[in-house]
Amino acid sequence: MIRTLLIANRGEIACRVARTARAMGMRTVAVFSEADADAVHVRACDEAWPIGPAPATESYLRADVILDVARRAKADAVHPGYGFLSENAGFARSCEEAGIVFVGPPSSAIDAMGSKAGAKALMAAAGVPLVPGYHGEDQSPECLAEEARKIGFPVLLKASAGGGGKGMRVVAAESELAAGIEGAAREGMASFGDGRLIVEKYLQRPRHVEVQVFADRHGNTLHLFERDCSAQRRHQKILEEAPAPGLDPALRQAMGEAAVAAARAVGYVGAGTVEFILDESGSFHFMEMNTRLQVEHPVTELITGLDLVDWQLRVAAGEPLPLRQGDLVIRGHAAEVRLYAEDPARDFLPQTGPLIRLRFPEGEGIRVDSGVEEGGAVTVHYDPMIAKIIAHGRDRTEALARLAMALGRVEVVGVTTNAGFLKRLVEHPEVVAGAIDTGFVGREIGTLAPSGESVPADILALAGLAEMLTLDAGAKAAAARTGDPRSPWARADGWRLNDTAHHDLVFMDGAAEVPVRMTFEGAAWTAAIGDSRMCLTGRLGADGALESRIDGVRRAATIVRDGDRRSVFTDGRGWSVRLHDPLAEIGDAAEESGRLVAPMPAKVVRVAVEVGAVVARGTLLMLLEAMKMEHSITAPVDGVVERIAVEPGDLVEEGAELVVFATAAAEAVAS
Repeated sequence: MIRTLLIANRGEIACRVARTARAMGMRTVAVFSEADADAVHVRACDEAWPIGPAPATESYLRADVILDVARRAKADAVHPGYGFLSENAGFARSCEEAGIVFVGPPSSAIDAMGSKAGAKALMAAAGVPLVPGYHGEDQSPECLAEEARKIGFPVLLKASAGGGGKGMRVVAAESELAAGIEGAAREGMASFGDGRLIVEKYLQRPRHVEVQVFADRHGNTLHLFERDCSAQRRHQKILEEAPAPGLDPALRQAMGEAAVAAARAVGYVGAGTVEFILDESGSFHFMEMNTRLQVEHPVTELITGLDLVDWQLRVAAGEPLPLRQGDLVIRGHAAEVRLYAEDPARDFLPQTGPLIRLRFPEGEGIRVDSGVEEGGAVTVHYDPMIAKIIAHGRDRTEALARLAMALGRVEVVGVTTNAGFLKRLVEHPEVVAGAIDTGFVGREIGTLAPSGESVPADILALAGLAEMLTLDAGAKAAAARTGDPRSPWARADGWRLNDTAHHDLVFMDGAAEVPVRMTFEGAAWTAAIGDSRMCLTGRLGADGALESRIDGVRRAATIVRDGDRRSVFTDGRGWSVRLHDPLAEIGDAAEESGRLVAPMPAKVVRVAVEVGAVVARGTLLMLLEAMKMEHSITAPVDGVVERIAVEPGDLVEEGAELVVFATAAAEAVAS
């Protein structure tokens, strides 16, 4: 029996486990880093213990510290969530030796599947189909290169101990091989402490289909059907669906049976996922096994009506699985997306900052799992996922429609998110048709994440109307405090003696200035934006709710003010502009063209040039790491490196100076 459960994780999974465990009558214990002292998961548990500084390597990845807390808190079991120590065989083994139940598979199963190379050998012996590749012990660059040539390009390099897309490189030609091996090994070492690689044939236009498995300690193993995770970027999942579209019953059964065979081959216990590549011919091949609960498990819960965390805890307590394979049926369709603090138009750069406003959708068939709240923040220390948005429907059409509608109701202010990108994704005709492969997002990125989109005139008009209504409310409140509240000087409609009543506003749409003249005419405002003229009326309510009419057409919106930033949410989209005072003193001159700054908070991994180096446009200057993904900083123009402001290992904030170099144009002027 589990009386006290320690949750060795953070974020939405820690909150989810806490809710389920408490509903089962368990006492729950949270752990938290210095950065998470006020986090939601801390308050979700009965008690919480500090475990160290913000970096995960000094807190959530400290198995010894977490085990010490488990002993002192008298915990019977530890739930590792997903990420951090969830697939750490050493941690699972330490729990076993300490007499504490590890809510997951035995350490031997994690060991067996922890090495991609070793796992593939086991799967081959169990008769599970594999992708052609090299999984050997010789890790010399020469051997890896030779094996890649034997397999034939393109090949996929994968960190042997990896997951989540980290430590993976697609190499299309031999000229890219050396850099690919170096980069994949370095990222594997940084993310998992293991730089070993495997080499596989890179299949063209494959689908990524995974099977949820569950096993107990009584010899029962079953599968809970499959999920399609083909919508990916950088090998990281974006959209997950259950069941997989277009899978015939025979193929579903074959994949399920192969997944069960894989789990049995390693003596698996608990929740796990067996991942397959499905090629264009309909053949499937084993990729890897994730020996933990997956981020996308809610879609499986919604189509089966089961609580997988409840099952995890019952199996960990020694109970048998409550159902058999024949008892399981698929009910409807479910789809999930991951709402991230990232900028899709800037190559999905992670974003950090305060969550000034955070509103999630509600409604039939909608589920939101989140571990953050309004007033909190997304920091550089952890994964920038804000929430999982999940929709369930009677069929796939209804589920995707509900998901698109839900995404249109997300309101986040303070950080840039991928909400608009996700909505375009689930509404894309090819996604709706269920005909995408793992390369789809890369091919359609220009459509899914358009750059340089201008803010429409009607959005600027709504922002202008909100400004006028805010000014009017403020003026009336101030006038009410005076002895003459009816004075014309207390009016905020732009009234002037012998002149037209108007206000001139300037909104910044990126770097572009957009003048907006708001003119008061009787009972309405006219917004003049370029050649456009719109007649507006409206009422601004609490929390920024704007009820308006534009040229007689009713329009509901929400306007959020944050300093000079104005966020407008309407018609299922969000727009952000800055209110600019053209009379204000302009600050420092624009940055010189040869000064490069950090685009995000990051760690400097490698500096590729020296002072005095002559560089051409596109030359790699340095590599930065943020959220365990590498980002290349390249020269924007031809020039000569004058100063390097950082060294490998440095932690830099967004906007910190990295490199200064003299451009060719500047040198020509100087000479």
